[in-house]
Amino acid sequence: MTPAPFFFGLTTGLSLIVAIGAQNAFVLRQGIRKEHVFITALVCCLSDAVLIFAGVNGMGVLVEQVPWLLIVARVGGFLFLASYAIFAFRRAIKPESLKVSGTTRTTTALSLIGTALALTWLNPHVYIDTVLLLGSVAVAQGAGAGWFAVGAIAASFLWFFALAYAARFLAPLFARPKAWQILDFIIGLMMLFFAVLLIWPVFTK
Repeated sequence: MTPAPFFFGLTTGLSLIVAIGAQNAFVLRQGIRKEHVFITALVCCLSDAVLIFAGVNGMGVLVEQVPWLLIVARVGGFLFLASYAIFAFRRAIKPESLKVSGTTRTTTALSLIGTALALTWLNPHVYIDTVLLLGSVAVAQGAGAGWFAVGAIAASFLWFFALAYAARFLAPLFARPKAWQILDFIIGLMMLFFAVLLIWPVFTK
């Protein structure tokens, strides 16, 4: 193993993934709820792993050669994030749906997996950062491209599992419905913000 490409991939991956975004907000919320925490983090990590390998193996070239694929991704991502924002605002308006105590779980594992996959695969920033950027940087490593990819994937696992399980320490704060209202309202604003950011380039070109 050559350590340089691995640690380069690790630090590059962290620099891209450690940012406020729709995917991180979702992982944080599930961690605070203590609801399917492991599955949430795992789905996000595995999705990133697939995308990173796709970038290293040349999928970034495909997206560059067919620009309309990125436009489709932007429109799809806008619709999904806008819908998610509406759902977040609805939860904020109805405090009774924001309980964190008790044994009742309002989200099934299948529904959660679908949401996590959509937040990842319908986000065009993922294809720009994870596929195009990481893919091109990995190729520049030559023989170390594989270890660069492994480092970037390790960054994804490290971040998502740390975020998901560290969020559990915030659970006492969010045992109050008012705190959930504030969180969901902030998440709704974030989703709208990211939705606008995604669709804006389509109208400014």
